[in-house]
Amino acid sequence: MSTQRPTMKDVAARSGVALKTVSRVVNGEPGVTQATADRVLAAIAELGFRRNESARLLRTGQTATLAFIAGQVADPDQAALYRGLEEVAREQGFLLYSGSTDDDEDREERLALALCARRVDGLVIVPTAGDHGYLAAEIQAGVATVFALRPPEPAGLGDVVVADEPGGAKQAVAHLIAHGHRRIGYLGQPGGPDPQDTLAAYRSRRLALGYAEAMAAAGLPADERWLSLTPGTVPGAGVTAVFCGGKAHTAQALHALAAAGQGADAAHPGRVAVIGFGDFELAGLVPPGITVVSYDPARIGRTAGELLPRRLAGDRGPPRLAELPVTLIPRGSAEFPPPD
Repeated sequence: MSTQRPTMKDVAARSGVALKTVSRVVNGEPGVTQATADRVLAAIAELGFRRNESARLLRTGQTATLAFIAGQVADPDQAALYRGLEEVAREQGFLLYSGSTDDDEDREERLALALCARRVDGLVIVPTAGDHGYLAAEIQAGVATVFALRPPEPAGLGDVVVADEPGGAKQAVAHLIAHGHRRIGYLGQPGGPDPQDTLAAYRSRRLALGYAEAMAAAGLPADERWLSLTPGTVPGAGVTAVFCGGKAHTAQALHALAAAGQGADAAHPGRVAVIGFGDFELAGLVPPGITVVSYDPARIGRTAGELLPRRLAGDRGPPRLAELPVTLIPRGSAEFPPPD
């Protein structure tokens, strides 16, 4: 038995067509009737033919491969982002590699450059807080690159896809104001915005900005103490409502308020109202349900994947920022007035 892999010449001979016709079918090019294409595809299946990707690279300069670099593989948002990206990659005929950095700058640089050395056509990166200038030459050489969940440093290095955190904070605070609250706190990074520029700190700053803008638009003062809440200080901060800047913060605030007898409960007006940024699995099951501002990380992944083809096609235009909308989901934990 022959151990040689079947070639396009073998497929052409089996299906009784010209070599160029086989090439057109394999590469999805027009100009082949359906009947002929079916005959070629049947020959491919019978022979077990597989396209030579090395030849594809020599011919087109592209490998039909993408890579996703996560900061934390255990993060549910980044896992969902990966699934969204994977869907687009599959639809567009790309093979998708993945790796993670554990939020380590050096590890990110080594991994990204190793993938570029292996000629991936595009990268989608959840970036660390480091300098991403090391990618400038690769992007200039044609590696399509999209940064997800936060922008790179320096800004303007590549396309960026994020959730509209400032807009989400504005919606949350406006919702609380509409229910009569005036003393509204923000629970973001423990002890206030973290001086270390992490993904969480980036989001915290964006949410704090939206919070401050919403308070100012309503003509309300924002006490500095309300902007530097920690879970343990929420019950005694003198606020009637709190906007939490992440799923973990929401859970921590609920635990602290429950322990202090101030848990959000629509049946007992006067307790502290709670809105969280980011939906979670049990948010609609606890009594009362937790009101959240929801964003869709899978859509972020899909959008990142959809931005790559134009760069692969040679678009050298300025980097784009895709800021995806968020949705307020009222469930009861914020829909009651403050004490008289």
